[in-house]
Amino acid sequence: MMLTGVDLGGTKIEAVVLDERDGVVARKRVPTPRGDYRGTVSSIAALVANVEQEAGAGGLEVGIGVPGSPSPRTGLMRNCNSTVLNGRPLGQDLRDAIGRPVHLSNDANCLAVSEARDGAAVDAATVFGMILGTGVGGGIVTNRKLLRGCNGVAGEWGHMPLPWPDHSELPGRRCWCGRMNCLETWLAGPPLEQSWVDAGHPAMTATALASEAPNDPVVTRWLDRLARATAVIIDVLDPDVVVIGGGLSAIDAIYRCVPRLWPEYVFADEINTRIVPAAHGDSSGVLGAARLPISGYSS
Repeated sequence: MMLTGVDLGGTKIEAVVLDERDGVVARKRVPTPRGDYRGTVSSIAALVANVEQEAGAGGLEVGIGVPGSPSPRTGLMRNCNSTVLNGRPLGQDLRDAIGRPVHLSNDANCLAVSEARDGAAVDAATVFGMILGTGVGGGIVTNRKLLRGCNGVAGEWGHMPLPWPDHSELPGRRCWCGRMNCLETWLAGPPLEQSWVDAGHPAMTATALASEAPNDPVVTRWLDRLARATAVIIDVLDPDVVVIGGGLSAIDAIYRCVPRLWPEYVFADEINTRIVPAAHGDSSGVLGAARLPISGYSS
């Protein structure tokens, strides 16, 4: 059974076709048409046709990872930091454009599916997959099945408030979603880069500054916030593995420092949860998307 997957990101759209052994037989990336909903739908449909032609396949069900999720009630997109998608019937429009069934899921869900199937969490019973990049998202796989939840928002930790804030973190930061103090306003790449500049340093990407100055107070403070946020996930879900994807997953200090900080915040006498980078790197999303039709999830 061959599978087609698409990862819709803020800057690029990637599509793959997998063969019966999960091998990639075709892959292509194109830039995302920013602020152009119709252009995005057309680009995805054209990309699917392109990779399937290259693979000598056609008529496959398509899994698509998106930066948000479709509402179970209306089918309209919501919670997308690519706000041009919000309120749009993306699933139906893609079904019409591609001419066959499509399966939509949050991009962090796709990451979790991919890493639980044959990545960094392959032997884990419960996996929390998180994306740390321009935004913050999460997905949950338990016993190799994606957890959707009755409201379709399982794993959406990016819009929980920062736990245990101190006086310097209050009243918090305004999030694009309209609320204050969301984790995304503290843990995503752009806020980290802004905190670095605010501290008087020259502008630098989040991954570069964390690699070059892992002991700087800006970085250590960011790591502590990440430890607090993931501690809440452990207290609620108690996953075997936390897998990180997205651009900030390349920050090596995460995997050394965050577990050392957990005992201060996790409500347990022993913490066996592992925190690891995604084995498939920035391809985890598209590989997981391709597996949506067989992962126990349907949009």
